[in-house]
Amino acid sequence: MRSLRTGLPAGLSIGLSTGLSLAVALVTGTALLFTAPAAHAADTPLRDLAAAKGKVIGTAVTGSKLTGTYGDLAGGQFSSLTPGNAMKWGTVEPTQGTFNWTEADQIVAFAQAHNQQVRGHTLVWHSQNPSWLTNGTWTSAQLSSLLQNHISTEVGRYKGRIAAWDVVNEPFNEDGTYRSTLWYNGLGSDYIANALTWAHAADPDAKLYINDYNVEGVNAKSTALYNLVKSLKAAGVPIDGVGLQAHLVLGQVPSTLQQNIQRFADLGVDVAVTELDIRMALPSDSTKLAQQKADFKSVVAACVAVSRCVNVTVWGFTDSDSWVDSTFPGYGAATPYDANYAPKPAYYGISEALGGTTTTPPPTGACTAAYGVSSQWNTGFTGQVTISCSGASLSSWRVSWTYGAGQQITQAWNAVCTQSGAAVSCANASYNGTVANGSSVSFGLNASWSGSNPVPTVTLG
Repeated sequence: MRSLRTGLPAGLSIGLSTGLSLAVALVTGTALLFTAPAAHAADTPLRDLAAAKGKVIGTAVTGSKLTGTYGDLAGGQFSSLTPGNAMKWGTVEPTQGTFNWTEADQIVAFAQAHNQQVRGHTLVWHSQNPSWLTNGTWTSAQLSSLLQNHISTEVGRYKGRIAAWDVVNEPFNEDGTYRSTLWYNGLGSDYIANALTWAHAADPDAKLYINDYNVEGVNAKSTALYNLVKSLKAAGVPIDGVGLQAHLVLGQVPSTLQQNIQRFADLGVDVAVTELDIRMALPSDSTKLAQQKADFKSVVAACVAVSRCVNVTVWGFTDSDSWVDSTFPGYGAATPYDANYAPKPAYYGISEALGGTTTTPPPTGACTAAYGVSSQWNTGFTGQVTISCSGASLSSWRVSWTYGAGQQITQAWNAVCTQSGAAVSCANASYNGTVANGSSVSFGLNASWSGSNPVPTVTLG
């Protein structure tokens, strides 16, 4: 990397999620059934679609967030995790000789519990290094020893538990010359071969990558990377793959992306799209989101088309966990999920590129949901939601809202409802997903409240 709504007045419309296939199950009894996020629970998970294509689909994650909806999506949708910052030098060795593995261990344990790979990121980089290292005065021999010790220690700790390492990150300038860094200035270009050799010695089974940005299409920088990999292969240096970061701008997927992936594959190495996000000028709108869907689909399809493109990893799957907004002022909305963990069109672009299908959404306003409160008492209330269609039909449905005063659903019937904090999402049961043109279906719920029962702000999906 370059450095996610109480009694509503009867008749109030709740926007219907469109283009989504949803969970099918019935909640009964006295307790609410909590499942994986219902935003698209009946869609085939991305990890299963990818596996059917012989690919791995991954996401960068923040260890402290791997709970609740964030954890459910990270574990359920993706087959690989990349620690966003937890394995970088400044995090794991902030003081010379003193290591902090807390977050890295947490992510590796989560991945193991969810049958996921881990992509180690990153061992040698010019950025996010500790001050003791960058401010030190080192001879070449000392610097080489520090680098070897760091690589051996970190890779050795996770031997057998990391599928691939981004060993060397961002070694090139835009013109294809070597970037002036602590490593290049102190050790010359040999630091790359040495780093790969030391990593291989520490874990011979891990796949070893060189990773860079702006190398997605054929250009001077990617050609320099190509020539480096070719020379490393010829010299017998252990190099298994090339990582194309793919921090892209809306509408600017390189036309030579697939060609570039193929030429690296033809060198006999694997290729991974390692840090995919596609940023847009804010605010987002339907046109930009449609273009973003097309762009994500294009990138993933290019990988699918080349047998040795083995992994596509998004750099954070939700806009609430993206680096883009703080790094590129005025830009954002760069990931497949919005800040409320709802899948954006981009999610379906990825799904479609992996062979998934998307339901054609009904015309705007043709299907609506109305939420009414049928009864209310001092500690709770009963609500009913009716989904109606006029001018379209549905094969599945979901409605969502956000409670405004701590209300908590305790029971639901004729739908699957999930609640994360104040956010509620309810999807059809197995027998009532179909809403024919001119007809309606309803479901009910009980919920607790205390003090007030205000009208929430209602949003789509």
